[in-house]
Amino acid sequence: MGSREVSTVDWQGTHVTVAGLGVSGIPAARALHGLGAVVTVVNDGDDERSRAQAAELEAEGMTVRLGDGATLPESTELVVTTPGWKPDKPLFAAAAEAGVPVWGDVELAWRLRGPGAAPWLAVTGTNGKTTTVRMLASILEAAGLRTAAVGNIGVSLLDAVLGEEEYDVLAVELSSYQLHWAPSLRAHSAAVLNLAPDHLDWHGSMEAYVADKGRIYEGNRVACVYNVAEKATEDLVREADVEEGCRAIGFTLGTPGPSQLGVVDGILVDRAFVENRQQQAQELAEVSDVAPAAPHNIANALAAAALARAFGVQPAAVRDGLRAFRPDPHRIEHVADLAGVAYVDDSKATNTHAAQASLAAYDPIVWIAGGLAKGATFDELVAGAAGRLRGVVLMGRDRALIREALARHAPEVPVVDLDRTDTGAMSEAVREAARLAGPGDTVLLAPACASMDMFVNYNKRGEAFADAVRALAAESD
Repeated sequence: MGSREVSTVDWQGTHVTVAGLGVSGIPAARALHGLGAVVTVVNDGDDERSRAQAAELEAEGMTVRLGDGATLPESTELVVTTPGWKPDKPLFAAAAEAGVPVWGDVELAWRLRGPGAAPWLAVTGTNGKTTTVRMLASILEAAGLRTAAVGNIGVSLLDAVLGEEEYDVLAVELSSYQLHWAPSLRAHSAAVLNLAPDHLDWHGSMEAYVADKGRIYEGNRVACVYNVAEKATEDLVREADVEEGCRAIGFTLGTPGPSQLGVVDGILVDRAFVENRQQQAQELAEVSDVAPAAPHNIANALAAAALARAFGVQPAAVRDGLRAFRPDPHRIEHVADLAGVAYVDDSKATNTHAAQASLAAYDPIVWIAGGLAKGATFDELVAGAAGRLRGVVLMGRDRALIREALARHAPEVPVVDLDRTDTGAMSEAVREAARLAGPGDTVLLAPACASMDMFVNYNKRGEAFADAVRALAAESD
């Protein structure tokens, strides 16, 4: 794609302010600078890492202002923001007052696409995005298509758009943050996997969060894929302004109706992309082709299959792509079996919706939970899982919120409350869980909370869990 014209905009001399250093801010700044824009990067932080990043960009000819992310630099004609910056930042109010548009990194990538650029198959949802996008990329690859998993994962969107490699289609993961700042995005087809309270501190309300998720359907050309089990996702399809002929395609863990994909007798079937969807169903794959075959992962596979089928992929490639796919670490990952007890790492379950799906996949469970609640409440989660719980080990800053929900909805379940945040806390949590567990139980790390109170990220939390399990195994050898 590198040989193609990347944009109809004349960036030469355009004054662009990039809000935020980091994973998407630095690539955006470099891309714009490379196109001839006059780039100023503003950043709230002024720590050692920020200063090192700033020095690199300044050496390349850009201006960086550290410790001042509130004021709009003079002459700014466009603001490009990183996803983490909340919409209520003073910088954005200043931009609005000055009539300066604000784009996110996704909007920038979309605008920089050249003529004939690869279409996007886009995925959002509270949980399951990364797994679904990687499943989709695996299916597309099995069909012989040149593709990549991009967006929040894998290759950055800007690299995919501006790089030398040519693609037939892109599998794109989009967060609610990214969609908020991407008004021009128009996908070939898109899916909203599910909707549950998350990032409400960023969006301000559940309504605003859902509305931003729904932006992914705007202008879809072929298919808007929704979750039959969650009417709110179908409502977003109904509200979207799509191209004429674009279809609503549902996925369900039950028997599918016309224009749906679903499951019949252990087979994933398609009643949407067949000639006679009133009477015909096309077999795509077996449930056993999906690993792991937990209910929420089957749902991910159906959503990925729906997007692939919307792009014209044949059934055999759906099967082959799902068979070839293996999930990323820390997503319902089986670590070990010790004394008849399974130890499962789902550190990626950073909110209640993800934890609910994880808890539904096992029975009985010794649950390790806690961390940063991000404004969440836990009554519904605990009430739904109470009958499966053998015991609970709590850790992290907001563990009291879960403890109180357990007292209300599962008072008979034994609870260990760990009042420590040092590096040995996870080791103690695993030992306490092992003490509560018996043969046939699953010790499940599904925190329902973010990790940053104790760990750099959920990956480090999962690694600490796996290390503690391995240490326990070594002691019992």
